[in-house]
Amino acid sequence: MRSSPANPTASEAALTGTVFNIQRYSTEDGPGIRTTVFLKGCPMRCPWCHNPEGISPKPELVWYSARCIGARDCLKACPRGALELTPGGMRIYRDACEACGSCEEACPAAALEVIGKKRTPEEVLDEVLRDRVFYEKSGGGVTLSGGEPCLQRDFSRELMMRLKEQGIHVALDTCGSAPRDHFRELAGLADLVLFDLKVMDTELHREYTGIELERVLDNAEWLAQQGKQIWVRTPVIPGHTDSEDNIRAIARFIRERMPGVERYDLLAYNNTCRGKYERLDLEFSLAGEPLLSREEMERLCAAAVEEGLGCARWSGATRLEAAEGEAAGAEEGKGG
Repeated sequence: MRSSPANPTASEAALTGTVFNIQRYSTEDGPGIRTTVFLKGCPMRCPWCHNPEGISPKPELVWYSARCIGARDCLKACPRGALELTPGGMRIYRDACEACGSCEEACPAAALEVIGKKRTPEEVLDEVLRDRVFYEKSGGGVTLSGGEPCLQRDFSRELMMRLKEQGIHVALDTCGSAPRDHFRELAGLADLVLFDLKVMDTELHREYTGIELERVLDNAEWLAQQGKQIWVRTPVIPGHTDSEDNIRAIARFIRERMPGVERYDLLAYNNTCRGKYERLDLEFSLAGEPLLSREEMERLCAAAVEEGLGCARWSGATRLEAAEGEAAGAEEGKGG
């Protein structure tokens, strides 16, 4: 027998998930105005990942240089001596750091932060329900993202069930590579599934993500048979997923194996996540890649449409072409 949301049982109260962000007023993760709950842990290791803080399932410490005032209270608070303030900035000895949060509490300038906090489903529910009026007026709701929500199966299930009890529209944003029973249980609870298809070449998929493509396609085909609202999304990454052959192959798969998909979104690459990699002491191998042009994105979208996907669309920032840039410069010159 389930408890009411206001009176969780002892076992429910003990259940926690590791959440690294709760983003309010999101408009890109499903219909209407939404709140996106980001859960830590992902089975994939995509080199273009926009949320590298969501890859590891464990909490991680980061340092914000612009906030640091050099008080050094954090150094005294760390029980494992995992911090050193050097002339070049804060050094975090990650082998020693347990992300216990002592330094975060001690820092007077909020320059240190543990990414990934333990939250109960009830705590998250209370927070996201603050924006219920926006969901109702806009046709929005709550999206579980990450990372990969299916890796925190029990927490995700409990939160989704509580949201549905409250009449909130629930979306699941997934990379599609979770174990079959985890994926099917959570996808079955969702009102909308945002499903990633990145690369259709088996070898390249393994190279880029570290995961076999077969599991992703198996989950995609099962999902298509459930009559769910589905949006398929492809991150368009220079030198990785941006070939016309790849986009056409994905479009054909959707047309043939996932009939009924409502939208196919091509998401243009951006490099605004560079700072996240630096704070985590990770290398962002695509940091020097330029944005794709509007012409390139329109060409790829047109290729998907030519394959029979009239629901294809694209979004994201693009770079100015030479002619556009010259025109913009000329306009600025007139104003001088």
